[in-house]
Amino acid sequence: MKKKAEWPRRLRSYDWFGGTGKNAIMHRSWMKNQGLPADTFDGRPIIGICNTWSELTPCNAHLRDLAERVKRGVYEAGGFPVEFPVFSVGESTLRPTAMMFRNLAAMDVEEAIRGNPVDGVVLLGGCDKTTPSLLMGAASVDIPVILVSGGPMLNGKWRGKDVGSGTAIWQFSEMVKSGEMSLDEFMDAEQGMARSAGSCMTMGTASTMASMAEALGMTLPGNAAIPAVDARRRVISQLSGRRIVDMVKEDLKPSDILTKEAFENAIRVNGAIGGSTNAVLHLLALAGRVGVDLSLDDWDRLGRDVPTIVNLQPSGKHLMEEFYYAGGLPVVIKAVAEMGLLHNDAITVTGDTMWNGVKDVVNYNDDVIVPREKALTSSGGIAVLRGNLAPKGCVLKPSAASPHLMQHTGRAVVFESIEDYHARINKDDLDIDETCIMVLKYCGPKGYPGMAEVGNMGLPPKVLKKGITDMIRISDARMSGTAYGTVILHTAPEAAEGGPLALVQNGDTITVDVPSRSITLNVSDEELARRRAAWVKPEMPVEGGYGKLYIDTVTQADQGADLGFLIGKRGSGIPLNRDSH
Repeated sequence: MKKKAEWPRRLRSYDWFGGTGKNAIMHRSWMKNQGLPADTFDGRPIIGICNTWSELTPCNAHLRDLAERVKRGVYEAGGFPVEFPVFSVGESTLRPTAMMFRNLAAMDVEEAIRGNPVDGVVLLGGCDKTTPSLLMGAASVDIPVILVSGGPMLNGKWRGKDVGSGTAIWQFSEMVKSGEMSLDEFMDAEQGMARSAGSCMTMGTASTMASMAEALGMTLPGNAAIPAVDARRRVISQLSGRRIVDMVKEDLKPSDILTKEAFENAIRVNGAIGGSTNAVLHLLALAGRVGVDLSLDDWDRLGRDVPTIVNLQPSGKHLMEEFYYAGGLPVVIKAVAEMGLLHNDAITVTGDTMWNGVKDVVNYNDDVIVPREKALTSSGGIAVLRGNLAPKGCVLKPSAASPHLMQHTGRAVVFESIEDYHARINKDDLDIDETCIMVLKYCGPKGYPGMAEVGNMGLPPKVLKKGITDMIRISDARMSGTAYGTVILHTAPEAAEGGPLALVQNGDTITVDVPSRSITLNVSDEELARRRAAWVKPEMPVEGGYGKLYIDTVTQADQGADLGFLIGKRGSGIPLNRDSH
């Protein structure tokens, strides 16, 4: 057992459990109703296990088991583990959209860590928004933390083929509309899409954010890709439990790891993996929590020269199982470093440099992690477009888009809301063809509210039946990381804030030029001014509760859609009890 004298400073938990005063005895005695030995609080670090387990979050429904593995590691290293729940943001079930509650979950994480007697924390996440909410909340407190992901599902299987959760849904639903697949076949495929515990096994947002956490240095090497049901997922959980105890001893905090260089590493790695556009919002918000100056311009600048070398759906053909067997994210990080695009000396939760964690790894399948000369696209990352339609920017994922649409002018077909889209998209008299540009309004942070994943609008059946599989789509919404297509998202300012998107009318022409990073509504300034004068701000659909707080305080997409009053680091200090310890 480690005595408190072995630690280089007084532990944070001592303010609750140390000494012989009334409050210390009260805190210890109540904890001991769980059957704890007398020496439990005799100077050993208290390690919180912040768990987003929930049966309503299918991706995270196995995290109770991983928490037990973490506890083993904590005990082995001389710490005392205490597991606690926080709000679990389930992408597949939570309405109106999980993104609306990412910030609420981050508030829960922050206050749970700050208000409780923990010296360090292991963060357990998995589903899309749980990873950024954990990191955001923990970064605002800034005590030692390490993240463990739940891992991806095993490959989906249907009729002898691999199918990707999410990606297959978008593909198959379009095939049903075009007549290429029957509804019975679609229903049959459902049974094999999600056949094990874990998150989406494509390079969707869950796997992207696990990769971002690893690229930022907030996980042990290799964490991102281990399948949820692989025994090695349990091993890395136990090793993380051991490591957090040493991190407390070293006082290694998020602010030591989450530097500007770490964010630049993550952005470049995102380009190499063909990661989700949602990572833009989450990293911008996380950077705001630690005071790192990160912008959309950084995303565009840093991603331009990074080739996409991970051949995974939705950009490529493989799934996360193959990615892990090929060597996983450490192989990608090493490749980015060998391109001269990585800050090799960035510190990770290991206490060592990023480079030392990956320098000896081997690529075991160069069809999954391809050489640079065979990259899926030579300029991966996220393209940030600006112009009179998006003065504060909008984003596009080149690795998932159609090359022939990278420079295009088309007639706008405007949907005033997601309800308007659903009401009209399947009608034969919809005036649209494959040269048009679909425009969706009022689906941004305030407008939906919550900025739902509806930006990858399905194409109209009359176009699909021609064999067309992609059109340009523009909105202030998000799209699932499992989705694909020439989809322009996060248009800022959003329509509900009176952004230019609100002024687009049917028949306007829009010019998209990705190489020049421009997006232009071909309407005169005078006409736009006339339309603006006639524009009426829509009524917000939420009257009270957290929804009102969210709408009143959420920032725009170019700032990460965090709540304005949550930006910044508030630290771990809390007022002590007035009574003597």
